[in-house]
Amino acid sequence: MPSTTPQDLQIKPRQPEFSLPSPWARHWHGDNAFKSHFFDAMSLLFPDGERFFIDSVRAYRDQVTDPQQQAQIRGFIGQEAHHSREHEHYSDALRASGYDLDYLERRLKQRLAFVRKHLPPKVHLAATVAVEHLTAIMADAILQNPAWLTGADPQMARLWRWHALEESEHKAVAFDLYQQVCGDVWLRRRAMLQSTFFFSLDTFKGLVHMLRRDGQLWRWRTWSDGLAWLWGSRGILRPLVKVYCDFYRADFHPWQHDNLQLIHSTRREFDQPAEVS
Repeated sequence: MPSTTPQDLQIKPRQPEFSLPSPWARHWHGDNAFKSHFFDAMSLLFPDGERFFIDSVRAYRDQVTDPQQQAQIRGFIGQEAHHSREHEHYSDALRASGYDLDYLERRLKQRLAFVRKHLPPKVHLAATVAVEHLTAIMADAILQNPAWLTGADPQMARLWRWHALEESEHKAVAFDLYQQVCGDVWLRRRAMLQSTFFFSLDTFKGLVHMLRRDGQLWRWRTWSDGLAWLWGSRGILRPLVKVYCDFYRADFHPWQHDNLQLIHSTRREFDQPAEVS
């Protein structure tokens, strides 16, 4: 299947200055524990996960001869490296607030170590392709729908919007590489099923741990409001079901969900200082 990635798409790492709330606000998202920790729990997966993504792409980059694709791979690696670094700082703030991130990260580290040691590189890349789709559809929703971050601390909202922008920009880099070096549809589908399970499990585990530490785990209102925010009639995750399922089509490509205009409009928020000089 030919790539539908825009040929002139420039993928470049940005290094915007982020100042996390100081002192750290445990409930930085509208003073709401559930919303804050939903994002926190996802964030703590990124430092190790994105280093894994970088390695899975690097394993095959020497098979790419097209200069434009090589440039996009360099951009992907640079962006993911910066994401990993910023979310390390985010994790440091969570750890300093009393959350046991060593406990939360242990299983993920063990799982990634097993995959690296026992499974072939094409499986690593398939897993990367799957998780990149999960992050891409959530990133698109963050950029399209301000309700995802309504009431959030402005500094935290900016960090998540930056991450969302770059996930949207490079959403097909690993996919195009996978199609070139493997392209196995069934492996891709299996990787998505496994990635969805573990991503959901790890996020839920982090959410539960942080709510427990905050004394809110057994509050009915915390869960009823939180689950309505995620899956209610106007829940933020409900509109993502269809675009998630598109991944399982044999002819799927990430740029069939074309949000290039949204990317261009969001770039102005982060690229404007460079353009003024």
